[in-house]
Amino acid sequence: MADHYDVLGISRDATEDQIKKAYRKLARELHPDVNPEPDAQERFKLVTHAYEVLIDVEQRRNYDMGGSNPFGGSANFGFGDIFDTFFGGGQRGPRSRQQRGEDALLRIDLTLQEAVFGVSKSIDIETAVLCESCNGSCCQPGTDLRTCDVCGGLGQISRQVRSLLGNVMTSQPCNSCRGFGHVVESPCVSCRGQGRVRAARNLDLNIPGGVEDGLRLQLSGQGEVGFAGGPNGDIFLDIRVREDAIFSRSGDDLTCVLTVPMQEAALGCQVPIETFDGKVDLEVSPGAQSGDQITIKGKGSQKLRHQGRGDLLVTIEVETPQKLDSKQKELLRQLAKLRKNDAPALKKHSHGHFGKRR
Repeated sequence: MADHYDVLGISRDATEDQIKKAYRKLARELHPDVNPEPDAQERFKLVTHAYEVLIDVEQRRNYDMGGSNPFGGSANFGFGDIFDTFFGGGQRGPRSRQQRGEDALLRIDLTLQEAVFGVSKSIDIETAVLCESCNGSCCQPGTDLRTCDVCGGLGQISRQVRSLLGNVMTSQPCNSCRGFGHVVESPCVSCRGQGRVRAARNLDLNIPGGVEDGLRLQLSGQGEVGFAGGPNGDIFLDIRVREDAIFSRSGDDLTCVLTVPMQEAALGCQVPIETFDGKVDLEVSPGAQSGDQITIKGKGSQKLRHQGRGDLLVTIEVETPQKLDSKQKELLRQLAKLRKNDAPALKKHSHGHFGKRR
């Protein structure tokens, strides 16, 4: 950053009067109203900042000791306020009466099946809609906005003030019209001059398949209409998926548990199960064990951002009978005699081909 003393063209032991004199001279030369050079505004800001620092005893002492900004912020401290004061910074001309509408957050409860395949819903919401009487103009039908008598429709009041630069023009929003440039002389009775009214509105929702619990969907332009018929805000849908009695979700896959009686697991069986797609015949191989998993391709959830569907993962849970009559017990004893080598035993760890137990 340029040295403040060099910017003002003064020596490091310059007096307060010399600093003020140098600043006035440079500020008049760089005034945008008299200097058409494209870099005049930036140079004026540098001059202003140098003056701010050096005219203040504490800031100058800090600067002379090697600190560029005693406030620990950026080197542009104070530019905006002074420049806006001198040249009427901010918005020029009347500001728009229209304002963007508020966003809304709606909670949408879905079943797991609705989340998997997607669903269309129609809901009623209480929101702000365009006033049909004035069509957002805020004026009583048959009347119109009146140009402000104070600012002449400019929305700004300009006045001349004395400053270190001499006499300069400043601009401030007109208090009479609040900067709009026009006045609502006869406000609409229906909306009380707001251009919008509260009303119930029907909203059609198309929830895509594959949404998950906690997902937030944005519906652009479906929120409240803004003041004076301004653009609509957005609606955000907070998706909540209820737990299913049988199926669970794991990414794009669906999971469930199939209990198989011990004898069926040993001999193998075919089991009809009811899925979200309808009835499917599931083949359980002989000798099935608890924890075995059967994959049914393409019967999972629709993929939200891609084509296709996940899988249905069915985990086998072998069910051992707890209540046996005497005949059933005798049959199991006979089976145990036939398979006398199948004694209970502690299972050894499996370390693979290259594993080594430490």
